Amino acid sequence: METTVLDIHSELVKLSAVGDSKAQYQLYKLYAKAMLNVSYRMMHNVEDAEDMLQEAFIEAFKKLKYFRFEATFGSWLKKIVINRCMNELRRRKANLQFFEDMQLFEQRAEEEIILPELSADKVKKAMESLPGGSRMIFSLYVLEGYDHNEISEILGISVSTSKSQYMRARLQVKQLLIQQGYEN
Repeated sequence: METTVLDIHSELVKLSAVGDSKAQYQLYKLYAKAMLNVSYRMMHNVEDAEDMLQEAFIEAFKKLKYFRFEATFGSWLKKIVINRCMNELRRRKANLQFFEDMQLFEQRAEEEIILPELSADKVKKAMESLPGGSRMIFSLYVLEGYDHNEISEILGISVSTSKSQYMRARLQVKQLLIQQGYEN
């Protein structure tokens, strides 16, 4: 059974699919800022994020005729942006550190981290110092809302690797915030 999702920009998407450049520009204006944020969190560099954004939009407009409205245009485009970034990072051979011993992280996961007076900006700033692979998984899980199964599919890693990388990143962010005096 085919599921169709109501998309408030469906008319723009349909017009863009047949090559209407004004509609494409409107879609770009509607989604560019949000997708640049996604790209920046993955690439950790404005210039690279902008490049990935442009490539993602070019790819999206080329593949728009295959878009079936099973998801919103925004979520479909977000997957393209993330895949573009992932391909570029793989090309650069971003190193993921793999952990086989999940017990160390599972014990700490049960401890609730309480950091009063934290803003998203403080966490994002701490996140910037994470190694590439950890930052990517942390970003996909915390900021983009993907679960570990989805992350494992996106990155081509096991679910346990995703979980361990997330826990490691979370502990590193906590330690950075503690060092900066954000914990009571």
